[in-house]
Amino acid sequence: MAFTPLHDRVLVERVESEEKTAGGLIIPEAAKEKPAEGLVVAVGAGAKDEDGDRISMDVKEGDKILFGKWSGTEVTIDGKELLIMKESDIMGILS
Repeated sequence: MAFTPLHDRVLVERVESEEKTAGGLIIPEAAKEKPAEGLVVAVGAGAKDEDGDRISMDVKEGDKILFGKWSGTEVTIDGKELLIMKESDIMGILS
């Protein structure tokens, strides 16, 4: 892939949610919400502070993250639907 996010932006691929509930019910496609979990595909170098020094990113490629429902901008790169979002839109890293 020939895309590198700038500054404190992150490129994320959504992780599909389970198709069954805990009780075993199958969730139809129309009732599913877009997942709020994703896999970090690429990260920018980090924002700059007032002195011009880089602020390091807390996430890295390969991290599984949780983000807000309305976070990011949907883009298609190399035929894949991905999200570009600021690092501040990420709520946490899943382990």
